[in-house]
Amino acid sequence: MPIKLLLADDERLFRQSLKILLERGTEIKVVAAAANGQEAVTLARETEPDLAVLDIDMPLMDGIKAVRLIRAVSPHTKTLMLSVHREDEKIRAAMRAGAVGYILKDTDREEFISIIRQTYAGNQPSSPYLAHLALEQDESPMPIANRSTILNFVERFGLTGLEVKILRLMTEGLSNEEISEITAIAPETVKGHLKSIFRKLDVKNRTEAAVLAVREGLDDHPIGGD
Repeated sequence: MPIKLLLADDERLFRQSLKILLERGTEIKVVAAAANGQEAVTLARETEPDLAVLDIDMPLMDGIKAVRLIRAVSPHTKTLMLSVHREDEKIRAAMRAGAVGYILKDTDREEFISIIRQTYAGNQPSSPYLAHLALEQDESPMPIANRSTILNFVERFGLTGLEVKILRLMTEGLSNEEISEITAIAPETVKGHLKSIFRKLDVKNRTEAAVLAVREGLDDHPIGGD
């Protein structure tokens, strides 16, 4: 069974070349290729890949925000970040957002493929640099949105405290049943709150709501009480 892969990088020649290199003689199948973060999120929802390899710096939406949204629209998809530089702060931010690893663009083909295979299998990638970052992840504080940002969001859209909490959980990719367990309210009640949230935000579905939440910085809000 092939490993379904989504590639996202704003350089077309790089995307095309990487696709050829990864698919040649392997079980890897590139099912989608995106030129920016927004396109990556859309393609992830449509193709539900096993893995997404995202460049950190992309137009319209960077890889870090795309990671958060891919978690919401395709929760089982694992994400690896890709960049030219060892940008420690961006790497840590990407891992806080949900990325499981990081690949430098100057990595040779065999190591690149090995990291993809290990990540797909649920193993820690063998790169010492990746392992080091994984150890640092727990030591880095989670970003917290400015309180005024949260209050402005609530005032603009008229959400209740519980609705903000449900929206935050939904943006993390949790199902209605999982949200129900965390909030201790019935799944049907969660569904009703989501309808109210969509109406207040003037969006049609979970994906559009998640995109809006990430753009507004609501995904950095710590989950608290009602």
